[in-house]
Amino acid sequence: MSDKTDAGKDTGPESGDRDETIRKRWEIVDGHLSVRHPDGTLTVPRANEIYRVAVERAADKELPPVGEDGTATGIAFSKYPLHLEIVIEATEDEVLYPLRVSIYATNEKTLLPLADISPRAPDHIVSSGIWYPFVSGGLDEARGVLDGAEIPGPGAITLKQYLKLRATAGDSTIIKDKSAEAAVAANVRATPDFLPPPSFSGTLFPYQKDGLRWLTVVTSQEIGGILADEMGLGKTVQIIALFAAETLDGRIPSLVVSPGTLLENWRREIKRFAPDLRILVHSGPHRTGFPDELGDNDVAITSYDTLARDLPLFRRIGWNIVVLDEAQAIKNPETRRATAAKRLPRRAGIAVTGTPVENSLRDLWSLADFTSPEVLPDRKTFEATYQDNEEGASLLEPLVSPVLLRRRVADVAGDLPERIDIPQALELDPAQAAAYETLRLETLGKHDEGGGAVLAVLVHLRMFCAHPQLLGATRNDPALDSAKYRRLTEILEEIFKLREKAIVFTSFNRMADILVADIPVRCAVPATFIDGRTPVENRQALVDVFGDVRGSALLVLNPRAAGTGLNITAANHVIHYNPEWNPAVEDQASARAWRRGQTRPVTVHRLFYADTVEETINDRLTLKRSLASGAVVGTDGKETDAEQILEALRKSPVRGGDS
Repeated sequence: MSDKTDAGKDTGPESGDRDETIRKRWEIVDGHLSVRHPDGTLTVPRANEIYRVAVERAADKELPPVGEDGTATGIAFSKYPLHLEIVIEATEDEVLYPLRVSIYATNEKTLLPLADISPRAPDHIVSSGIWYPFVSGGLDEARGVLDGAEIPGPGAITLKQYLKLRATAGDSTIIKDKSAEAAVAANVRATPDFLPPPSFSGTLFPYQKDGLRWLTVVTSQEIGGILADEMGLGKTVQIIALFAAETLDGRIPSLVVSPGTLLENWRREIKRFAPDLRILVHSGPHRTGFPDELGDNDVAITSYDTLARDLPLFRRIGWNIVVLDEAQAIKNPETRRATAAKRLPRRAGIAVTGTPVENSLRDLWSLADFTSPEVLPDRKTFEATYQDNEEGASLLEPLVSPVLLRRRVADVAGDLPERIDIPQALELDPAQAAAYETLRLETLGKHDEGGGAVLAVLVHLRMFCAHPQLLGATRNDPALDSAKYRRLTEILEEIFKLREKAIVFTSFNRMADILVADIPVRCAVPATFIDGRTPVENRQALVDVFGDVRGSALLVLNPRAAGTGLNITAANHVIHYNPEWNPAVEDQASARAWRRGQTRPVTVHRLFYADTVEETINDRLTLKRSLASGAVVGTDGKETDAEQILEALRKSPVRGGDS
């Protein structure tokens, strides 16, 4: 009897467990379904535990039951889990790089923001009276992605974090980039109040201020970038403004690596726009071998070849910013110069080039591998993924756009003057400098023979500066004999990549012959000339043919034979290959393209060798223009220019100035 009675009573341990379970109750705390225990403590179950009790109706002594209607505290239970998304969004915050990461739990109809995805975060959420579980492993995957980009959780992110997150996007389906154009080129927006430091002595156009802002962003993030503005937009001056700001903040030393012919131009431009910066040109047989001496400057300047030779010295210095000018020099990642540049210890790297892609997408990979190696995969993976076609370029563009700033002249024409003048001081190669010095000393020896002899040899010096072949040197490739000619071909190649036309002015018919014979072969564009050998009645017809060419073409002109009377607005690039004594002659020549009817800004390049007769001529041109002289004495280097002629003869490329 008692057994039966006892059997009818619920007095065992299971009965106590059920009583305990009944006394537990569901509560909604901070958007999550929690359990309040009889002792007042609160726990948050895992989603799979809640699902078993609420959806599968399985008993669980650790959790209270749900109601007969399948709800708990008025909350219904969804059978379908929410997926997690990491969303990159633009913000309106006034910061250099206004992006943030948000985490959402979502399905086709629901989008719920999550504030916490830490290991302690619940894997479910309650919203609008419905409980939703997260897809299994979703939180772990999201945490892994953010950890890989060094992002602690939802909120503002840096450019470096953004790039790391984008690099992960190819392998993860949970990343959604909704930043759109805001992320392109580090979100360069019009910021006219973003000014260079007081130590910068120039004036920046609005687009150059935006460029300085972008450079500030990518260097402050220690990721670097590619400044790929078109020719004539002042890439050098933007870099110098950055150097001035970095030095003011105590971040030194920085390094410029450029072709050897441009070292002097960099030195002069820095002195012009940031005269307080301490500069050292590391070049030649007398360069230092001590890292302390090299690093004790605000900016050091060297060539690619010298960098490769002295790499152990450069690697002993912790550089602030390393700038590669004409950075297409490292487009082939297997070259010694590319390897040397990428081994430099640096806080950030900037590649400066008007042609970020010359032959293939691999060119761009090599530049980014120097500036921002975290942006792209390794070379083997890159070449297998991004083919050299429009589809490959389209796939690549969103990855590199945040670290590549590319403005075209047409895009910023409203900010530009009608005419952009670019004087460029070049250096003779050592062998050319020695040959020039021999010719110069011979000229000085003839000084007592009378002005006529001096003037004749002075012309020889000018011819030598144009090209040694004008004085009898013979080689199949004219670029091998002349640093200036090599620089000219670099400029022309950049112009022709834009499918634009160029005019080159030279006083020497033989130089015109070299150009017309070589450039069509080297650059695959048509070329012709107009000089004293061209009948006057034929000249306009040649100009018309030049203008009718679809795409790129070259017209070589003698400034005296073709410097007046012709309208050549088909070209918007003018290159004065050798300077003229008379600024009026040069200005009239430039006016062939820079005149009424020209619809584009005209870029005027002036090439001259430092520490040679050409520098004296360039200084004379600058002085005459500054004085706005109406009548220029000694247009053709007559005896009334005796003092300037002597000054020209005293310039020595071997001794680095006047001898």
